Amino acid sequence: MRTLAKTIDLVAAFDASPNPYMLLDAQLRYAGMNQAYLDVTHRRREDLLGQPVMQAFDAGPGEEAPENARQLAASFDKVLTTGQPDNLAVLHYPIPIEQDDGSILYDDRYWSCTHTPIKDASGKVTHILQHTSDITELERLRRQVGRLRPEDDSSALDSLIGGGMFRRAMSVQADNRRLETERRQLLDMFMQTPGFVAVLNGPQHVIQLHNGAYGQLIGRRDVIGKPIREALPELAGQGYYDFLDEVLATGEPFQGRQSPVQLQQTPNGLLATRYLNFIYQPIRNDGGEIVGVFVQGHDVTDTVLAAERQKLMIDELNHRVKNTLATVQSIAMQTARSHEDPRSFAETFQSRILSLSHTHDLLTRSHWEGADLREVLEHETTAHGLHRLTLNGPNVALDPAMAVSLGMIFHELATNAAKYGALSPGDGRVLVDWSVADLNDPHLGIVWRETGGPSVAQPERRGFGSRLIERNVRHDLAGTVQMHYRDDGFTAEITIPLNKEAA
Repeated sequence: MRTLAKTIDLVAAFDASPNPYMLLDAQLRYAGMNQAYLDVTHRRREDLLGQPVMQAFDAGPGEEAPENARQLAASFDKVLTTGQPDNLAVLHYPIPIEQDDGSILYDDRYWSCTHTPIKDASGKVTHILQHTSDITELERLRRQVGRLRPEDDSSALDSLIGGGMFRRAMSVQADNRRLETERRQLLDMFMQTPGFVAVLNGPQHVIQLHNGAYGQLIGRRDVIGKPIREALPELAGQGYYDFLDEVLATGEPFQGRQSPVQLQQTPNGLLATRYLNFIYQPIRNDGGEIVGVFVQGHDVTDTVLAAERQKLMIDELNHRVKNTLATVQSIAMQTARSHEDPRSFAETFQSRILSLSHTHDLLTRSHWEGADLREVLEHETTAHGLHRLTLNGPNVALDPAMAVSLGMIFHELATNAAKYGALSPGDGRVLVDWSVADLNDPHLGIVWRETGGPSVAQPERRGFGSRLIERNVRHDLAGTVQMHYRDDGFTAEITIPLNKEAA
């Protein structure tokens, strides 16, 4: 009851004060006013409550807001942003007075305003209390003296109002407006900088301010006014809390380059690894005491990942070049052993190198991500006439190493068929069937069957082509191959795992 009585006393005192007061909420809408305010503005309480205070200053369509509106809005914004009181030494605001006939006349008035923040328990500004003093007569006197004795208005006015107080107030207000403009420009630069920046205050590193890039980095979370350990709990154990504590304790900046950090960038999402270039710099007060940390940096994740991809590509290229050179060397040595005539050696060697080149062309078109089995088959057999080949099987994606090995195998099979088998002069045909079995441990089965060609017999010795096929299947592809030489044609049955690591 005592608290209620005190509250009622305060409300009564507020309303009974002869000085005009009004109370605004954080959205600058009327939340209350005393009787003196209603008297000087000639308004009714019920007409004002809940209405935007700046509504009285609205400009017409396409018109710029008047100077007094800009001054008032800037003062309110300063109070909301800084949490500190602000003063307007002189504000020109004519009072609209409705006449009996419904017309509006304006009483030209000048005011001195004080805007005081009202805060909740957490320190957040919830309301603004405006106290105004009517200085119209003083302003009129100043102007009158200026018109009568423009060469000496300063001394005359000083005598009338005591030591130039009015002039000093005007000067202070002009300085405040200039400083506020500069503050806003600096704040705009701060908020629009492409790198991330934040201001942390005190030993708990409370986040006072951050720009849009910082907000994007942390997933647009509401972190203003929160200690860093509460705002970004996922940083625990990553060292960043310790770095901030060290800067606050020693006053020495800390710099990180391409530092990995795991952050939650979506609400309740998984942690994402980002790489940052950043610096923590101490913030000192006028006495030199360290009171906070200024955070500045750039997200360089794309640059780091691009460098890693480039290194991986260079390593992969080196590996592929070495393998290709080793394959070329092996082809050259084995071809030389099987061909004593330089001309036949050159022809056979060239055809095998072209086969290798065809498969590389396929892989280049897919940026070495792989090739389809049917494409590899068509590339290696098209020279012998596709009308003499029947290819039957599903789409099977081959990785680069598998595509190169199978390309060499199909080239040897097609070359042997053209020399000795179904693709030699005549009406023979080649049927190639393939399928994938056991989806849990997938294996690719390929059957190369020749028909309608000359009868074939088991060779007395294995040539390079047979050895290349067996070596590629067993060594490079970790599979098995069976070659059958029958009277009705040659057949090769190849089985290879599609998951070589499981094999």
